[in-house]
Amino acid sequence: MRIAEVFHSIQGEGEFSGTPSVFVRTTGCNLRCWFCDTPYTSWQPEGPRRDWRDVLREVLQFESPHVVLTGGEPLLQPEIVPLSEALRQAGRVVTIETAGTVFLPVAADLMSISPKLSNSMPREASRWRDRHERDRLRPDVVARLIAAAPHQLKFVIDAPADLDEVVEYVRGVPQIAADRVWLMPQGVTAADLASRTEWLAPAAQQLGFRLSPRRHIELFGHTRGT
Repeated sequence: MRIAEVFHSIQGEGEFSGTPSVFVRTTGCNLRCWFCDTPYTSWQPEGPRRDWRDVLREVLQFESPHVVLTGGEPLLQPEIVPLSEALRQAGRVVTIETAGTVFLPVAADLMSISPKLSNSMPREASRWRDRHERDRLRPDVVARLIAAAPHQLKFVIDAPADLDEVVEYVRGVPQIAADRVWLMPQGVTAADLASRTEWLAPAAQQLGFRLSPRRHIELFGHTRGT
């Protein structure tokens, strides 16, 4: 499997926000969101290929009970399956962070799914723009993922108009309960997040959704390895 980085930080988003965690960030993604905050796993992929057993040994050196398998798109990596199984067998609490476009039978305590809205489209015409639009929404895959493990859905919100898309999406996958939906402000600075949160917080409450912070950005800025 190709690994961009392994590091210890806090989970910044969703249900486990604020929880110290070990992150295993894979390289490789089938989407190209314009606001991607880890372009070194997608637009400019980097990182060596490693055996999953080697990655497991590194993760288990940390005492943190929480492990986040993220990317990129970690479910593009077949070896994420035995890695996730071994981590749970070792007593770790495993979160899988995925865009919900690919299914693998991973072992997870939390399936954290972030479907990509139309606001994620690459801004310039390219083969990636067409491919991104084709592949960004796979409600059939999401239905399989949420049936496989406890789950949350996180949507990146850039503008108020994005909220209508979220409502339409959730209606289309009736298995999703409103209290499992998190809305996150788009931004890579604390100022950007605060500005969007001003109007996003009351909107989330009105819709019956939950508001997710992005604590890693608030605390550390847009910094790699945090």
